[in-house]
Amino acid sequence: MSLPAHLPGLDGIHLPPRPLHLAIGMFDGVHLGHQAVIESAVHTARRCDGLAGVLTFWPHPSAVFHPAERTPMLMSPEMKARVLFRLGVDAVIEQPFTPAFARITAQEFLPHLQRHLPQLAGVYVGENWRFGAGRRGDVALLLAEAGTHQVSVVSVPRMQYNGEPISSTRIRDGLKAGRLEEANMLLGYSYFAEGEVVSGRRLGRTLGFPTLNVPWQPELQPRHGVYAVRIAGERMPAALPGVANYGLRPTVGPAGGPLLEVHVLGECPLSTGSRVTVEWLKFLRPEQKFADTEQLRAQIARDRAAAVAFFRLPDNRVIS
Repeated sequence: MSLPAHLPGLDGIHLPPRPLHLAIGMFDGVHLGHQAVIESAVHTARRCDGLAGVLTFWPHPSAVFHPAERTPMLMSPEMKARVLFRLGVDAVIEQPFTPAFARITAQEFLPHLQRHLPQLAGVYVGENWRFGAGRRGDVALLLAEAGTHQVSVVSVPRMQYNGEPISSTRIRDGLKAGRLEEANMLLGYSYFAEGEVVSGRRLGRTLGFPTLNVPWQPELQPRHGVYAVRIAGERMPAALPGVANYGLRPTVGPAGGPLLEVHVLGECPLSTGSRVTVEWLKFLRPEQKFADTEQLRAQIARDRAAAVAFFRLPDNRVIS
């Protein structure tokens, strides 16, 4: 989906005059718990010929209140918007989280929304959502204020996985530790990276394993290492299986920053300049430094074999 160059905030949003059902939250990662809130707004909007919207924020409030300890985000605003639109949302409002916005009191919050969104009909939040200056507002206060302002409120219970609440923090911890399958379960989809393939030093080709090089430096960096992945380009009918290294390449560095390198397990139609999406499926091993390129070549061959086994590919699907 093609997105606007800049997602509007409350001051710049203009929506059709239809009832607006608005999910509100940071929604970093748009995990299963977030999806339950958003899908509730989408479902209601569809039943009453209304609009389903999402009000989200950038940057994270920690950037305003604790800039030295800013919470690293799982995804960029553009990636978040792409996932939100896939859920059937009609509009994404990305409100800049500034000191002035943070000073809006909990009691002023709904009137503030209504001044910018006069068609607001319903607000959808998680049961633990907090809002307003000092985070003094909660769902109980929202319900009390909503009647006065003729806005309905839907509070969605937190979802659990393995007996613990699903949260963005839990997903961050999983990605940093290489617990990719757990992170993907919490997300409800495969963690992914996006970027444009760039030309590299062609070391992979020299070693017998050509790669697609994708500069990608998210705020929250997954554990450096080797992964089984799928990679897709624009207008491709299906994603291709591959094995990827994400990290600083200590054996052949120096690297200016972490680089995502993908070796496709089969014929590859992608090349420099291709815009790609890489889905991360399984963590195979941590990044390590080898004594020489021959040791590196041997390990890459083992990594490739591990990815082939993961995908259960027949021999005729794989280039030897």
